[in-house]
Amino acid sequence: MGKDKGQYSFSTCWNIKRHQTGSGMIEEIRELGFRYVELNYNVTSELLSTIEPMIERGEIGVSSVHNTFPHVADPDYGTDSVLLGFDDEEKRQRSIELLLRSAEYANRYGAKAVVVHPGEVPFDYNIDQELKKIYSEQGPESAAYLKLWSEMLERRETLAGRYLDRIGDSLEEVCDRLEAKGLDVSIGIETRSRCYQMPTLREAKTVFDRLKGARVGLWYDFGHGMMMERMGLYDNARDMEAIKDHVVGIHIHETVGLSDHWCPYVHSGDMNYFDRFLPIIAASPVKVYELKAACTPEEIELSHDRLLGKLAAYGG
Repeated sequence: MGKDKGQYSFSTCWNIKRHQTGSGMIEEIRELGFRYVELNYNVTSELLSTIEPMIERGEIGVSSVHNTFPHVADPDYGTDSVLLGFDDEEKRQRSIELLLRSAEYANRYGAKAVVVHPGEVPFDYNIDQELKKIYSEQGPESAAYLKLWSEMLERRETLAGRYLDRIGDSLEEVCDRLEAKGLDVSIGIETRSRCYQMPTLREAKTVFDRLKGARVGLWYDFGHGMMMERMGLYDNARDMEAIKDHVVGIHIHETVGLSDHWCPYVHSGDMNYFDRFLPIIAASPVKVYELKAACTPEEIELSHDRLLGKLAAYGG
């Protein structure tokens, strides 16, 4: 049994593919010492049938749920979609309904937040995959990378405002309806893992400026932030200042090169870079580890110990 992790939560993305029953999945996370879980978007109604009794008995707490929850098989409403920014009004309304459904589940489980990937500037192919391939093979300074990056950036910057406005419209409607239903949860818009996806930290700030007082904030995913910084989209240390007071939750993981969901301070061997996130970790109301299946219980324990040591030294 791992040491008690206190207020820290752990995402089911770590072990969902290994389990046929929800209760088995949650039990394995409890073995690591976690008292709270984030139920991710692959959790089905079937898995919930054995998780809900555990929640009711107080065997596990739910910190957050990840939209779209429970699982929806349609990729239009999946994690890499235009979602809250759809041009098609019917699809946009469906996205709003699904996010509200996630919030109702979160509220029922006593969770504090719903994590949502709000949208993207659509491309006709996965330009991010192509860029990451060039990055790995030729490097971010190569002519091929810089050329494709500037093409991506030009389209992203041209269209971002339009999609951001629509995402803002959708979030405004969601927050109004959350309030009307008396749901005590926040919506966290997540920093993303593909360069054409939204929001950047600065884009997030424009949403918060527009929706002052609404139950919406940033879900800061550090691994994704590191990836986007390496690719050239934004600078975490510089842009963090603008959003630090708007963080409603975090995904704790680290990126090795452009591969994410590794244990901080363990898999990268870098004992310093991740320190820039310590103030955000200390202040965040919801703190969730989002690790890949390859991370072992021993590595998770070591990473958590190192993080706590860093936080103690920082004074958080």
